[in-house]
Amino acid sequence: MSRVHDMGGRFGDGAVVPEAEGVIFHADWHPRALALTLATGSFGKWNLDISRHARERLAPNDYARFTYYEKWIGGLATLLVENGVVTRDELAGRVEPSPSPIAERALKPDQVADVLAKGGPADRPSNIAPVFKTGDRVIARRFAENEKVDGGHTRLPGYAAGARGRVLRLHGSHILPDAHAHGLGEAPEPLYAVVFAASELWAHPEHPRDEVVIDMWQSYLRADNEA
Repeated sequence: MSRVHDMGGRFGDGAVVPEAEGVIFHADWHPRALALTLATGSFGKWNLDISRHARERLAPNDYARFTYYEKWIGGLATLLVENGVVTRDELAGRVEPSPSPIAERALKPDQVADVLAKGGPADRPSNIAPVFKTGDRVIARRFAENEKVDGGHTRLPGYAAGARGRVLRLHGSHILPDAHAHGLGEAPEPLYAVVFAASELWAHPEHPRDEVVIDMWQSYLRADNEA
């Protein structure tokens, strides 16, 4: 997670300004971008983690200048081309688009409510036993990298790498995004809610006694034997 998207805890980006209550979209094409992403997800050509990583893989200059939904469309364009759904020439309007044999799989408007209501549960049985319990002191992996794929997707945020925390609870076992984003299977393993003191994460926290809770997979953690 060393790419430009890993912005948590980064200095110099300015204050976070909350949106006015009720504001969801800022342009008329934003809901269309969301709808298109949901509709094409039903093709079965990629999963949520692959989709997320496609946005992370945008060129750094593009990622920095794109708005939120421009990132979504940029990532989706990558997935459509990589999976042979459309060609670059079709996307650019240089040739007439050809009907895709999987077009009928796209989510239809009358299906949306039911699909969203079902959600996409990521809990799975695993043959990996939990090694931590509530209250255990742990240390997050020192480097926030994907250990399976060089430069690949991971849900370990850079600002928490190497930090000491405490296990709040075990969520059960869940799909490991580090594998799932790269076609390596679901590889489910135990997932924990881990509490970190603000003073452990930030150099100059405004409220040092505040706490941050981060969901972390077992492979992100090791026992804090100095606790």
